[in-house]
Amino acid sequence: MAEDMQWYVLRAISGKEAKVKEVLDAAIRNTDIGKFVSQVLIPTEKVYSTRNGKKVLKERTLYSGYVFVKANLTGEVIYELRNTTNVIDFLRGREKGSKPVPLRESEVMKMLGTADDMREPQTGSEDTYLVGEIVKVNVGPFSGFSGVIKEVMNDKKKIKVEVKIFGRPTDLELENSQVERE
Repeated sequence: MAEDMQWYVLRAISGKEAKVKEVLDAAIRNTDIGKFVSQVLIPTEKVYSTRNGKKVLKERTLYSGYVFVKANLTGEVIYELRNTTNVIDFLRGREKGSKPVPLRESEVMKMLGTADDMREPQTGSEDTYLVGEIVKVNVGPFSGFSGVIKEVMNDKKKIKVEVKIFGRPTDLELENSQVERE
């Protein structure tokens, strides 16, 4: 049965994608639809934004208004999915009355690959620090302390910062997201 399943796109009310996923996941667990629908996915990306001087990690939907479903559309499955709360309809071909069109495998791999790439928070080039640069710690017990970058570890997205605590230099190993330029 699992080999017959393909990825389809449901059009949902924008902003209600998580509700649709929640309802479908519950239906998969509690009803027979679980035999025909194996996975519900909303690709998201994690993005840092600055609010009130603090970096905040937010999750943003990549495809607003769309929910991806891996399903075998036989029998009543189309009806059940189409009539889920907050679902508008399937994304389908241009012909009037056409059946839902499955995504090509290459599209799915690209989408899932993109979703996997986005699991790491995206912050742009602002996180490339240089040795000798002065930064301010904005998270943790040393929040508010300023120091000089002694080492940059781009592969780990970490830096070593020397701060003065009670007049003595102390090295801290911090993530790039825990500091900001002064």
